[in-house]
Amino acid sequence: RGFFERVVQEAGCEPGEVAYVGDRVDNDIDPAVDAGLVAVHVRRGPWGYIQEGADRAHVRVDSLAELPEALASLRSAVPGTGSSPSNGAMPRKAGS
Repeated sequence: RGFFERVVQEAGCEPGEVAYVGDRVDNDIDPAVDAGLVAVHVRRGPWGYIQEGADRAHVRVDSLAELPEALASLRSAVPGTGSSPSNGAMPRKAGS
């Protein structure tokens, strides 16, 4: 968790304003969510599909090319905040 706290500190933002992108639920998504960051799960390689718990991510994408649009959809979900809703409800890519 210290790593994620350091990321937020270095970014100079609130945790909910930092998106952390990863393809592993155990190493990326779970700790990012636990630290209050916006977790983005990239489904690639075997880990992207076989690990359970990817639904904890705020957003799931199939490639990094989808990332700008996915992050823009988060910003529009909570107008004027640029952060995640307090209830954790976030839009997901179609078919997620």
